Amino acid sequence: MSARLTQLTRHLSRPLLNYGHTSAAAVARTTIGASIMSSPSAAEARSKRMIHTAGCIIIGDEVLGGKTVDTNSAHFAKYCFLLGMNLKRIEVIGDDAAEIGEAARRMSENYDFVVTRQADLIDSHSNADVNGSGRDVGIHDGGIGPTHDDITYESIAKAFNLPLKLHDDTLRRMKALSKPHPSQKNFSWDVPSAALDAKLRMVRLPIDESRDEKSQVLFVDDSLWVPISVVNGNIHILPGIPRLFTQLLDGLKPLLTPRLENPEGKGVYRILFSTPMAESEVAGYLTKLAAEVEPKGVKVGSYPRWGRSRNSVTLVGKDKDYMESLVPQIEKGVDGVRVEKEEDADESEDEEKRS
Repeated sequence: MSARLTQLTRHLSRPLLNYGHTSAAAVARTTIGASIMSSPSAAEARSKRMIHTAGCIIIGDEVLGGKTVDTNSAHFAKYCFLLGMNLKRIEVIGDDAAEIGEAARRMSENYDFVVTRQADLIDSHSNADVNGSGRDVGIHDGGIGPTHDDITYESIAKAFNLPLKLHDDTLRRMKALSKPHPSQKNFSWDVPSAALDAKLRMVRLPIDESRDEKSQVLFVDDSLWVPISVVNGNIHILPGIPRLFTQLLDGLKPLLTPRLENPEGKGVYRILFSTPMAESEVAGYLTKLAAEVEPKGVKVGSYPRWGRSRNSVTLVGKDKDYMESLVPQIEKGVDGVRVEKEEDADESEDEEKRS
């Protein structure tokens, strides 16, 4: 039993395969210094090359402090899986300019597609309605909003030696698709005020003036004034409000698909099995199976389900035909069945108990 548990521990601690791909960025990796700025030509190349790998930066003291529960990284992980992108890293960092800059430079260099998720975007004090629907989508300060601790644009601009530029088209859209908070009855876009300064802070974006501005500020949803700011060709700055994060990622998809090897769910497959066996009982078989399928770029996973009588085993990879050919063997090896969802076999078991 001890030997089997040791085998299982080794198996579960193995790193995720990259499904046969190496990051295009990693091939050309260089040492990143605090003051290094990528050349315009390199940034342009990053914005057009094929996407194999991805990284995600979650920014916000409120996440690290437990005030806000981050759900966007889970959504982004599913997004990458369905598009065949190998998500290599998710980092959570606080509202610290130096740490934001270091993470942005490193991930831009190491991965092909990088998303930064802010804690918040919208001005909670102005009730800024990003889609003109009349609903209040603003929450507390953070990320790329109007207050002093909204430092993401500023930090990433500094990391790549870029100026923050008031973006006229974003301002125009903000004026058309947002409205002041009821407490700002005297607010005017034409009269200088602290509230106006705060709103303008949200439309000052990192811009490389030697490159085409349209490729650096993406409007992917006509109902939103919020843009996706793209820095260094592959860093995509999104708001952290889950509805906006999801909506903007969905809008970005048509721009990404030409750069994906097998988009729209054809890149990576997952086959799920449910087994009544203890993990320690199937550890030996799964260890041998993992060694057998690894040359084919297939990953074997084993997951206990506390409180349930059945556990889960998964195959993840790109060779669908090969993976399908393994199904009968694995069902026999783990004394289990293939399922679409983990709870499917639970439901059958519960029905048997009731009868």
